[in-house]
Amino acid sequence: MNIFTKIFKVSHLSTIRIIVLLYVVAVTLSTVLLSIPFFHNEGVDLSFIDLLFTAVSAISVTGLTVVSTADTFNAAGSIALSFVLQFGGIGIMTLGTFVWIILGKRIGLRGRQLIQIDQNRATLSGIVILLLKILRTVLLIELVGTIILSTYFLSYFDTWQEALLHGFFGAVSATTNAGFDITGSSLIPFADDYFVQFVNIILLTLGAIGFPVLLELQDFLRGDYSKGNPKHSFSLFTKLTTITFFALILVGWLLILVMEQNAPFFADKTWHERLAYSLFQSVTTRNGGLATMDVSEFTTATLVMMCVLMFIGASPSSVGGGIRTTTFAIMLLAIYNFAKGRQRIKIFGRELENEDVIRSFIVITTAGMVCVTAIILMSYIEPFSLLQITFEVSSAFGTTGLSLGITPELSTAGKCIIIFLMFVGRIGIFSFLFLMRGKVSKDSYHYPKEKVIIG
Repeated sequence: MNIFTKIFKVSHLSTIRIIVLLYVVAVTLSTVLLSIPFFHNEGVDLSFIDLLFTAVSAISVTGLTVVSTADTFNAAGSIALSFVLQFGGIGIMTLGTFVWIILGKRIGLRGRQLIQIDQNRATLSGIVILLLKILRTVLLIELVGTIILSTYFLSYFDTWQEALLHGFFGAVSATTNAGFDITGSSLIPFADDYFVQFVNIILLTLGAIGFPVLLELQDFLRGDYSKGNPKHSFSLFTKLTTITFFALILVGWLLILVMEQNAPFFADKTWHERLAYSLFQSVTTRNGGLATMDVSEFTTATLVMMCVLMFIGASPSSVGGGIRTTTFAIMLLAIYNFAKGRQRIKIFGRELENEDVIRSFIVITTAGMVCVTAIILMSYIEPFSLLQITFEVSSAFGTTGLSLGITPELSTAGKCIIIFLMFVGRIGIFSFLFLMRGKVSKDSYHYPKEKVIIG
């Protein structure tokens, strides 16, 4: 009997509730870990709510912070924090299963079901092998990122130890889209260094685009095609999420350029500086949380647009949160096809299931209600403007980590709301809904159907 089966038998909980319970346990352990004085700078004294906030932000790889990471944690603390980010970004089940396999244990059916839910997979077939591929891919990306950044940072820092620490933490934070930094001011010190920005853009993209996309890309590059099919064919998921992902980056990039062209921040910037600032801030709204400037200097129109992009978030089965890119894409396709009088959605030689369309609208509607409720509550209890609160809520739900600077000044109640949003953003809307779901039963009878007026 393995550990996953024991958990099921002892708790008698559903698979979804076990996953949520594991994340709660991870948050608890992370809170305890980050509270150890050995990891703090001298004189640091953190309250419980600030520790909990930091732990949830790390496990959800959001990056919103009520304390300065650089001023709070020493070198050992930064390494401990990066360890927590790994659990949040790669996934508790991924790392937990890897450790279990290292110990020579077998992953049973229940364990595979947990992995299936955690990785948002449709089937159990090859789930453990898939998980190990994901782990290997992410760790390889982080290793390459660490080597590149650490080597480059030798010109920034006095010792190779400092360069290695900043390179390692930066690579982990970017790949997991965590948004944490140990510079004290995100990537603003590298606002004129396009190489550092480019490396971070690549790492942010690889982390947020989705693990299935990365694995399919690996198969394509290796020429690892199935028998009888010499021509590689990407799945509908990969096509849809990749196009949507980069389209959102492009749209965000262009909109920032247009809406900020006459704004004060861009007034004294060269054309290439404007391109760089706009591109990085567009990429980071996918789920990154890192920034090369103080985003509060943007105009209201740009900030509202960024709220929408953060609400959409990253791709499914990635390190990111939000409603996810495919959900947004399916909603647009459904609206377009309905307007054209079509009953089915056909794209890339495939036809979407009606169930997926319904699920997409459920996710968007539920997420919208959760965020609007949070905005109303925070507007009542916090002294900040509606834009500042909306930005904070969107960032928390999308597990992005960008802020207009109000996070440290939130009340305890406001911090609790943001903690809830970060947690929901990490586990996903469906997991949140399934927590309240009762036992599924078939209807024993039906009433006559009747149409109602809509719209």
